[in-house]
Amino acid sequence: MSIPMLPFLDELQWRGLLHQSTSPQLAAHLGSGVRSGYAGFDPTADSLTIGNFMGIKLLAHLQRAGHRPIVVSGGGTGLIGDPSGKSAERQLLSRELVEHNVSRQRGIFERFLDFSGPRAAVMRNNADWLCEMRFLDMLRDVGKHFSVNQMIARDSVASRLGGREQGISYTEFSYMILQAYDFLHLYRADGCSLQLGGSDQFGNIVSGIDLIRRVAQGESYGATCPLVTTSDGQKIGKTEKGAIWLTADRTTPYRFYQYWLNTADADAVKFLQWFTFLDADAIGSLAHAAAQDPGKRDAQRTLAAEMTRLTHGETELARARATSEAIFSGEVRSLDAAQIADIAADLPSSTLAQDALAAGVAIVDLITGTSIAASKREARELVQNGAVSVNGEKATLETLITKQHLLAGGVLLIRRGKKAYHAISMA
Repeated sequence: MSIPMLPFLDELQWRGLLHQSTSPQLAAHLGSGVRSGYAGFDPTADSLTIGNFMGIKLLAHLQRAGHRPIVVSGGGTGLIGDPSGKSAERQLLSRELVEHNVSRQRGIFERFLDFSGPRAAVMRNNADWLCEMRFLDMLRDVGKHFSVNQMIARDSVASRLGGREQGISYTEFSYMILQAYDFLHLYRADGCSLQLGGSDQFGNIVSGIDLIRRVAQGESYGATCPLVTTSDGQKIGKTEKGAIWLTADRTTPYRFYQYWLNTADADAVKFLQWFTFLDADAIGSLAHAAAQDPGKRDAQRTLAAEMTRLTHGETELARARATSEAIFSGEVRSLDAAQIADIAADLPSSTLAQDALAAGVAIVDLITGTSIAASKREARELVQNGAVSVNGEKATLETLITKQHLLAGGVLLIRRGKKAYHAISMA
């Protein structure tokens, strides 16, 4: 693995990924030897979203700077639930489901971090120590070091205490104690001296540092990245169709590629800094190109390619690009059933009875009442003006749609103009 010129904190700084650090001595600490740092991940699902990716990227930058990353999967804390950023109590998950989610998430980390070599990443499950600790031992050895006054002043708790209806249970209230103990355990067992996370975790990180100082008389540190949002304040990775996930079973590579390709101009360069590993010179060139000719969308194309390659590999990137180019050009007949299904899943759609095409359906009748045309009159005018195509071929008023028109998977792709598509599948 190549080591960049910039130290870890400088790398985060120019990328806009350094929000806070707990001590001005952190840079000297990292510069004086190989250090171990960790970030925790909540196993509330069997995958992770691109919002979670930022924690992984912090660990990847740490590893590229010559240090050792530790992935902590919350098999124990996941049974409790982090109240940070939540306005109401979480629904508790069963142990079996949490363990299933932990095992499924491992493959994600293996794609972004190097688990071999002298700086090999390691993965820890905090259930291994939290579930073994007795309740009275936790109260005596850990709980006595926490001030309730300070705990209720934390934003994650204070916001819930102020809500009449929501409140906060003792279960979630105790979460910060468990996370602090994670840091202490890793400090003892792995020599871990750094915790990384989002800015909403700063209070929990400080609690861990304080616990290490009180119990082990040790020095430890923390650093956070900002909570990343789009230029209009929206949470990263949230779309009308749901979250953007890091595994293909939840978000297909094509849809993943399209998400980045559709990045707003105001966000494209910033996202290149945050999410990709491109260096400052490469991103600077793309920023200049975007300023000179934003219509070419070079920044978005590079962003989509880098993120899809990083997450799904070169083969899936090639398929996603081919699918995207086909839908843009209208040349969709060469696509396979999976590619067509990817396209159709992102389009307005309707169904048609299996036997409806036996005798053929007039194009005007087919598109009336769809997102292409609201009425028969509008449908006729669109077809007459040459604005409608079926599977990339221009339709005329005489066009009769039959089973021979069906694409792989039994789908028709109707286009109005250059960009408006509608998918019709057989019921």
